[in-house]
Amino acid sequence: MPLTIPRFATPFLVIFLFLTITNLGVSSQAAEPRQVVENFHAALLAVMKTAETNSVEQRYKELEPAIADAFNLDFMIRIAVGSRWKKTSNLEKTALVQAFKRMCVGTYASRFNGYSGESFKTLDVLDGPRKTKLVKTHIARPRDTTVKLTYVMRQFGLEWHIIDVLLDGSISEMAVRVSEYRNILRNQGAGALATALNKKADRLISP
Repeated sequence: MPLTIPRFATPFLVIFLFLTITNLGVSSQAAEPRQVVENFHAALLAVMKTAETNSVEQRYKELEPAIADAFNLDFMIRIAVGSRWKKTSNLEKTALVQAFKRMCVGTYASRFNGYSGESFKTLDVLDGPRKTKLVKTHIARPRDTTVKLTYVMRQFGLEWHIIDVLLDGSISEMAVRVSEYRNILRNQGAGALATALNKKADRLISP
């Protein structure tokens, strides 16, 4: 049904109606934390099921858009770099973001390299610290133990994105990376960290 604006509507009212309708439309399209994680899991599962016939490079291409949608990689590398981010040049920031993205996508493309009846299940969504959401999930593996994964999610504008993954509910991937990355930054600088991330990505993508 088309929207009809009364003839007597003031410019202010017209603007108010437009903004209200626009915001409602965007809100209805913004995925909730559970949906973001489940969409990501669906992409992982699809890649796993074709892994035997696809190379790591092919899996990388398939996972790249899904990871970009699910994770806020720019935010994650800024947190990993810490206070040194402000002192880093724009050129080095761009290099770090791109290298971090390559390493993250390469890690998933390399890690999820087969399918043996695995399935993903969302268990619960809880409130986390500092206005985050914790999406508790597990990977059921018929031939092995179940893997517990908790996704730490933060809202950016209207959208929710993953900013950390907790293995078995306690081991933070970001915490491990922060320790490793800041050691390189302290001793060698931002350029060296970008180089190290790209080298790791190269090993993952082209083993």
